[in-house]
Amino acid sequence: MTAPIRVVIADDEPAARRGLSLLLAADPEFTVVAECADGAQTITAVERLRPDLLFLDIQMPGCDGFEVLSQLQPEVIPVVVFVTAFDAYTLRAFDVQAVDYLLKPYSDSRFHAAASRARTRVRQREPSDLAQLLTLARSAAAPPTRIAIPTAQGVFLLPVEEVEWIEARGDYVRVHSPGRVDLVRETISGFERRLPPDRFVRIHRSVIVNLARVRELSSAVGGEQVAVLTSGVRCRLSRSGRERLERLVLGS
Repeated sequence: MTAPIRVVIADDEPAARRGLSLLLAADPEFTVVAECADGAQTITAVERLRPDLLFLDIQMPGCDGFEVLSQLQPEVIPVVVFVTAFDAYTLRAFDVQAVDYLLKPYSDSRFHAAASRARTRVRQREPSDLAQLLTLARSAAAPPTRIAIPTAQGVFLLPVEEVEWIEARGDYVRVHSPGRVDLVRETISGFERRLPPDRFVRIHRSVIVNLARVRELSSAVGGEQVAVLTSGVRCRLSRSGRERLERLVLGS
């Protein structure tokens, strides 16, 4: 008889952990050995329990899912299914050879498809896969050179240097680049964490600019401070945003 696939669930939302646990409990081929609420707990559980499969949230307290993988030794890294409410990490997820990417909210049928893929990967996995996964996971922790933009046709890979500015729109951001504007489902704070900090600066609670695209700092009518980009776009500056920009651009 084949041994059950041992699973760790990592998600900072109790309801999400409970939902996954119930779905897995209905399949005798899986057994949940731990549930974790943050990155540190996940690292400890994986190192101690050596699971076959990890359902891994991306945005968690302490360290995110990619950082979890980067801190694990190759001999303990399990097969990974990412589970997240954000679709902007799809490219990075498959860069680290995740077997699937469950986007919340997902249906039971979508979960079962991911579980089936994970089951096959666990049963077929070879030890050499582990070292390759570790190398890729560590490289994925570095700032990206491209940003994955989901579109109706698939995924558009936007070079980071082509991003001019980003503006918040609630739980979405609008990414401005030459000749296009893309809407991405992610908060501006989450998007900011994915950008190289030496090349992008948040100049207002709702605006991030590419330093290389800043042409001048100016005052608008009424005394409002703005950053003028090379495209001519004028982006509003907060006081703290202007200070950050001046330190990076002017060295003041």
